[in-house]
Amino acid sequence: MSVDESSGRAPSHSEVALLDAILGLAADLDIQSLLTRFVVASTELTGARYGAINIVDESGTSTTFVQSGVDEDTAAFLGHPPHAWGVLGSIPDEGVLRLHDLSAHPAFRGLPHGHPPMGSFLGAAVRVGGARFGTLYLSEKTGGFHEQDESVVLALAAAAAVAVQNAQLYALERRRQQWLTAAQVITTMLLEDTGDEDVLVRIASSAREIDQADTAALVLPGRRGELVVEIVSGAGEDELLGLDLTDDERVRSAFDDGTGQFVSRMEGAASPALARYGPALFAPLRAAGQGVGVMLLLRRAGAEPFTDSDLALSRTFASQAALAFVLAEARRAQGRAVLDDERTRIARDLHDLAIQQLFAAGMQLESARTSTDEPLPPALARTLDSALGLVDAGIQQIRVVVRTLDDGGVGTPLVERVAAEVELARTSLGFAPSLLISVDGDSLADGAPWSPAPSLLDDLVAPGRANNVVAVVREALSNTARHAHSNSVAVRLMLTSPPQGSIVVEVEDDGVGVPAAPTRASGTKNLAIRARQSGGTFSLQRPPSGRGALLRWTAPLD
Repeated sequence: MSVDESSGRAPSHSEVALLDAILGLAADLDIQSLLTRFVVASTELTGARYGAINIVDESGTSTTFVQSGVDEDTAAFLGHPPHAWGVLGSIPDEGVLRLHDLSAHPAFRGLPHGHPPMGSFLGAAVRVGGARFGTLYLSEKTGGFHEQDESVVLALAAAAAVAVQNAQLYALERRRQQWLTAAQVITTMLLEDTGDEDVLVRIASSAREIDQADTAALVLPGRRGELVVEIVSGAGEDELLGLDLTDDERVRSAFDDGTGQFVSRMEGAASPALARYGPALFAPLRAAGQGVGVMLLLRRAGAEPFTDSDLALSRTFASQAALAFVLAEARRAQGRAVLDDERTRIARDLHDLAIQQLFAAGMQLESARTSTDEPLPPALARTLDSALGLVDAGIQQIRVVVRTLDDGGVGTPLVERVAAEVELARTSLGFAPSLLISVDGDSLADGAPWSPAPSLLDDLVAPGRANNVVAVVREALSNTARHAHSNSVAVRLMLTSPPQGSIVVEVEDDGVGVPAAPTRASGTKNLAIRARQSGGTFSLQRPPSGRGALLRWTAPLD
């Protein structure tokens, strides 16, 4: 046994136990485990029957409560931890509050029904970084607490404060590494041309997990400048998805000015769907000084509030994610520019070389047919006429291709663009989908004769809406190929002429059908967004046949 050189005596058992408890606190880097260890050591070293540490928000409402001595059934019956009111609110920031009888204090308000009786009491603040972190409560010591208990509690509280600070720094560094890893994953996904929606879902889910939020939502700008919840990860997706937060001052400020903030509760929010949450954090998604969106993190009512470090790390991650999006879009734009240059080169080569050579071949065939005054044998004449016809048809087809390459789809009839998407889907589906296009009931099915000219669709459908239609057909067929496992797919494009003009896109398959409880709607959210932005509707349901799925997208004609 060691000897205290200043006093010439060996440390007492209680001093050794206190030292062991302090060393145990210093070695623990997990906040929850550390708090439990602190409460248990405080009760054991003072002889208290009950002990607890309470961490509260600015209103005095408990956010974290760790206790020892009260059995689980009693704790469950009481329902919620005590608030820092009455006697508990009288515990000073420095020193202790020691009472022989709790009920004799002027601020005593009584104990809740079913609460264990408590007489003697000792309370002390645990201060971290100059501010109160939590408050220790001890009660029910036989004979009451004395000055030595105060010394023990203050020593443990000081040791706990240092240990908490170390644990917070350790947790902060771990979370910083998690944010960095998440940002790297997002960047990699964008560079690999992962779909934007999948990347947005990953951003929301990563933020929710790292910041231990119950819900993460991405608020993105619409075509008319409105700010709408487009991505939701976690609880409340049905209530929050599509919610317009344009008039929410905190969302607006984060988007327009890049002002991030956090609040302890969402009471008074414009939307009831948000008002039921407690702590919330608003992190701006910004790149090059421009708002890209807002990342909204939500915790249940009564949960631990967000902190300055939460906001700082979330802002950094949001900025990195926004920058990755901008860079990916720039790379795609560069790729489109390269593609446009290549299309122009191919069009020029086809025009300058292939057409000229075919034209020369046609001239030679024509010359061969008229080079003699003698009538040609019928078989040869038919062969030359057929060859000339093929040459003329080839020239016309190349000219169509050149025109298409030159305008990148602009000017190409909508009928041809939709038909091209259906044909391209053959590879991914393993079979050719059927296509039916109709205007006011007059239809063109799978290349059958159609009385209206194909250009009639282009007279009815504005270019912007036509681009949406083509994109919807493409995404719907892509989703069907990935998920439906079908043997047949029917694509229907139905137009109704003005004044009540509308366009309907239906994609019906005979595959596995619509999941009863889909875990996510990746791939269909874009279709819903396109419908909403176009003033139309989107649905995914069972078709009348009862087999497979029927995707239906509608929009009014511009």
